[in-house]
Amino acid sequence: MKQAYTYLPTYAADNSAMCSALYELDGLIVMHDASGCNSTYTTHDEPRWFDRPADVFISALTETDAVLGNEGRLIDDIKAAASELHPEFIALAGTPIPMMMGCDYDGIAREIETATGIVSFGVDTNGTDDYIAGIGKAFVKLAERFVAPAAKRLPRTLNILGVTPLDFSVNGTAESFDAFAEAAGWKVLSNWAMGENASLPLIRFAGQASVNWVVSAGGLPAALWLAEHFGTPFVVGAPYGRFMAELLPKKWTEAARENHHINLAVGCRGNFTSDEAPTKVAVIGEAVTSAAIRASLVKDEGLTDVAVLTPLTAPDILLGTGDRRRLTEDDFREILPDLDTIVADPFFAHFTRTLPGGAAVESVDLPHVALSGRIWEKNIPVLTGTAFNDWYRSRGNRRPLL
Repeated sequence: MKQAYTYLPTYAADNSAMCSALYELDGLIVMHDASGCNSTYTTHDEPRWFDRPADVFISALTETDAVLGNEGRLIDDIKAAASELHPEFIALAGTPIPMMMGCDYDGIAREIETATGIVSFGVDTNGTDDYIAGIGKAFVKLAERFVAPAAKRLPRTLNILGVTPLDFSVNGTAESFDAFAEAAGWKVLSNWAMGENASLPLIRFAGQASVNWVVSAGGLPAALWLAEHFGTPFVVGAPYGRFMAELLPKKWTEAARENHHINLAVGCRGNFTSDEAPTKVAVIGEAVTSAAIRASLVKDEGLTDVAVLTPLTAPDILLGTGDRRRLTEDDFREILPDLDTIVADPFFAHFTRTLPGGAAVESVDLPHVALSGRIWEKNIPVLTGTAFNDWYRSRGNRRPLL
């Protein structure tokens, strides 16, 4: 498959996402790569870096290490850092060079844990998969190592799974999710993993929740793990727009009562005028949040033939008829000029205008940290509840961001 990009930037990689997912949990996070290679994460993918310190390090992999191997130095450096910092856990993130070396992260983590007594684990990232994969792998490791056995479920309690700034920025969205659940009469046991409910002491009791609420594709692997080990039902959907905000609490209650999973990413797909109808409106981005936006556009705003188009990883269960995943720049080159409207990061709007016929496509700019980093950080809105409807209806009052 051709994957050369000339206009669109690439999304954050899985190793950056692993660091982002675990950032607020007081661990020692080590990206195994050459010196300086963490700068993409710290300067582009991590908006918390300058305001909230965290122990994220680079292993300073050298050419000699790559050729001959030198796990002993890596282990000794991590042990030394851990003796000074006293982290809650130690996590290793993989990158392309160690992938080609066949690095045994689990083996290295076992040696470190034996030597330090600190919970240690490797996350099998490689720096080439997208950020959705990295978030999912990190949260599964978190569940495996920290969630305690649960004798019973607590009524009207939930965990929020899949919250990172790569999808939700640092603009108060994470806190708005907690507030949304609590306003509906539900107690948040833990948030995976941003805000005041993001902590290991809270995550340990995640198995007691009556429902897991999945707000992004990155949270789905943890939901599946918790379902397998605790039988906890999950509900997939973000609370964007009046329709989804009113529906979600009802579905949490239904899922807890009936003990079954509910997937609103597909269940509220919208009203294509026919099975063969071409897409008129596209929401481009992460699958779950884009599906919530699609639901509000259809149910609240009266649009038709709205599809989710994602360049990212998206399991089959998150996509419906008309939706597409893992789209490349060449795919978008063919698709975009035939649309009426796109809701997407400003880079997609700019790209669309370069295409024949693209100038006629209405672009509603919605910056996405995983794609454009901090560039438009101050322009990322909180969309929880009817805030999305207000934001969408005021689109004519905003100038293009690019």
